[in-house]
Amino acid sequence: MRSAFAPPPDVPIAAPSPSFATGTHPHPLVDPNHATTQLRELEDKLDRCLRTLAMHFQPIVHAKTRARFGYEALLRSTDRALPHPGAILDAAERLERIPLLGRSIRAHTAKVIAAAPPERGVVFINLHLLDLFDKQVTSPFAPLSKVASRVVLEITERSSLEGESDLRYRVAELRELGFRIAIDDLGGGHARMGTFSPLDTDFVKLDMSLVRDVDKHPMKQRLIRSITELCRQQGTMVVGEGVETEAEAQVLVDLGCDLLQGYLIARPALPFADPL
Repeated sequence: MRSAFAPPPDVPIAAPSPSFATGTHPHPLVDPNHATTQLRELEDKLDRCLRTLAMHFQPIVHAKTRARFGYEALLRSTDRALPHPGAILDAAERLERIPLLGRSIRAHTAKVIAAAPPERGVVFINLHLLDLFDKQVTSPFAPLSKVASRVVLEITERSSLEGESDLRYRVAELRELGFRIAIDDLGGGHARMGTFSPLDTDFVKLDMSLVRDVDKHPMKQRLIRSITELCRQQGTMVVGEGVETEAEAQVLVDLGCDLLQGYLIARPALPFADPL
């Protein structure tokens, strides 16, 4: 049966006429040459940032005494082609160069740790999800492995950990090398505790969204209390990250946080900042 929407057989079908003026089509074709040029420019910017890495370090202190516990190593670059750490990570992900960026960060950080006295404490350093599958991370000959007893690896990612079946095995390998493990940004949107339990980790870092104005939000307080109680049972230390006010700090202490980090304590500096 002929469709009711088809033209009669004796009526010619006219060629479609353009509906848009030249150059105004709402879905223009992508110029592959332009896209290639953009990627080359982005690659050049990333290379410049990698050549000028300058890791900064922010203190982490005992919550009750404010005595120094250690530092977090934070990605910085003196080249402003990519204006902030998030832009550098975005570029490395887009160019599939996360392993190269991770190795550069770990090598720079290892050099600083090796030259620092033990009194500086431990250094927390972020691991992107993809770093966990870089064989260099678990090599005993890697620069960071040589100072593993002074390093806490923060497992962080900008996408879900789901579907990676051997993550826990890789984390176990790292712990055997002497690294301690932290889960970063707990409460920030990803179900990290569905993949790792406190038994797999030595530290849990609360996401800044939980810490911000915690003194004014009873719901946040109840959530943090439940986290600290669970972690205390397993011997896992809880870090309140992004602390900016004394009111936030005091509530976190009352809720059972072990460690604090944030601008209230000190801003990141090169190579080390002392707590205020």
